[in-house]
Amino acid sequence: MTGVLEWARAENLQPEPITLEVWKQLPRDFCRLVEVVNGDVVRADSASHRHHNAARRIAAMIEVAAASHMARYGDGPLYVGLERDVLLWELPRFTLRRPDIALFTCAPTGSGALPAARVKIAVEVVSPLTERIDTTDKQAEYAQAGIPWYWLVYLDGDHVTTIQTHVLVLGHYRPHRRLTPTCGETLIDMPIEIGIDWPRLYGLVY
Repeated sequence: MTGVLEWARAENLQPEPITLEVWKQLPRDFCRLVEVVNGDVVRADSASHRHHNAARRIAAMIEVAAASHMARYGDGPLYVGLERDVLLWELPRFTLRRPDIALFTCAPTGSGALPAARVKIAVEVVSPLTERIDTTDKQAEYAQAGIPWYWLVYLDGDHVTTIQTHVLVLGHYRPHRRLTPTCGETLIDMPIEIGIDWPRLYGLVY
């Protein structure tokens, strides 16, 4: 109880909503530990080694697909980022999230937040600690920000069991494809063709 009472002091409380300008001035080490929802700082729980490996390997698959798409169609640059800050909206209260993976259409510039309008796919790897946030809060926020595609990646032990893709329709996400290692499907065709190498999504502890 003593520790709680020591923490519960006025200087530990956020005095007012954070704005984008304030966010830009905060130490980067602090910013990496939190996200901002309607002006309020929320802690971003640290992910497991399996979580990071799943995101890294899926990002590599999306990056290969993006390079192939650009070479084939030449309709503009595509980039893939891991844990990139995404500005969902600035008003009425600043909201910034950090998807595990983002496919986006603007060149990354230093530590600046990506505008949501540039994000084509946001991907979250679901963990027991983040499942409610990923499947309710973030899903609603990404939809409100107009991100056209949202993926949820589910793990069990050391491997990915499911990739559920959602498409934005009239301001809400609708389930689009549900892929599993046993369904025999290895290709996601929208918004670009992305091959899923299921064997690479096993052994995530390594």
